[in-house]
Parts: sequence; structure tokens; C-alpha cells
Amino acid sequence: MAEKTHQAYPLAPANGYTRSDGESLSEDELKRKKRIKCFAYIGIFIVFQMAIGAVFGLTVLKVKNPKVRLDTTSTLSGVTSSTTSFSSTLNTQIRVKNTNWGPYKFDEGVVTFKYQGTPVGTFTVPKGKAGMRGTKKIDASVSLNTAALNSSGELTLTSEAKLTGKVTLMGMMKKKKSASMNCTIQIDVSGQTVKSVVCK
Repeated sequence: MAEKTHQAYPLAPANGYTRSDGESLSEDELKRKKRIKCFAYIGIFIVFQMAIGAVFGLTVLKVKNPKVRLDTTSTLSGVTSSTTSFSSTLNTQIRVKNTNWGPYKFDEGVVTFKYQGTPVGTFTVPKGKAGMRGTKKIDASVSLNTAALNSSGELTLTSEAKLTGKVTLMGMMKKKKSASMNCTIQIDVSGQTVKSVVCK
């Protein structure tokens, strides 16, 4: 009896479809392009985060010195004047302006009012806090007394002050900053009024 011979045939894919070499290369190319896109997106994200960090550092984390100013609507009361002396009470408001992205806590300080370099009145600023990008307003009544007047009937005073404190950022970063005042007050003696208040 003749022996039966069996010829081996390669197994075909279950779906009956065999990938060609060209199709295999095409799939590899698609995967490579996907990886490139993924890396590109990651790079764009990193650059975006760096830009945000730079803006954050230049704005939020940049701490400026707060400012101390006198209210421009200051008034006088109880005026007593003669050709050689002047006394009055200056009713004003001291404003501590904080432009930082965090509160500013300041210690007690003194505002000194001067006429021709000589102190004629002082006011003690109590310690306090100006909120984030806010202004702390402090009402003040200052007794002024000078023994000299100029011939024009106008009195020019200056006010100086320096407050020291700290700005707190993000609830944990503290930076020491000082707030200074340099104002000029023009007083009309005959009219018993404050003509102008200019602060630098």
C-alpha cells in the first residue's frame, strides 16, 4: 500500500488577511509620528508653564515698598495766629497704600510735621495691617504750633515718616519692606484753610 504524504502549508491569519511589508512600515511610521506629536505637546506644555512662572515671578512675587500719604482733603480747626506765631489742629487721614499681592503688617511709627526744618507737630501711627492691594486709613488730629510766619500769610509745612514692616506672600514668604512719607502742606493763614497737600 502506498504511503500517504502530507504537504505542510503555512497557516493563514484568522481573518484571511496577511500584512505586506509596505503596510508594516506604514504602521511603524504612524507610531513614530504619534510619538513626535506627544513629545511636541509635552514641550509646548513645559514652555507654557515656564511662561506662567516668569509672569508670576515678575508680578505676584515682585515686592514693592508700600507708600504713606496724607489725605488731600485735610482741614484746620482751632486756628490761632498772629504776626509771629501760628497754632492749629490739622485734621487729616494717613493712608498706608499696599500694592503687593499679600498683606503688609507694619510697626508703630511717627509722622513729623516741620516748618523750615523745625518740628512743629507729631502724630504716632499705631501698628496695623494694609491688606493685599489695599489701603489702611488712619484718622489723625495733629496739633501744630510754630513761632514764625512768612510775609505772604502762607505757611508751608512738610511731613515725614517711615514705617517698617513685612509683606507676606502666599501665606508663608515674608519680605521686609519700609513705607516712607514725604509731603508738602500749604496753609493759607489768613483764610485758615489747607490750600494743598502734595506727596511724593
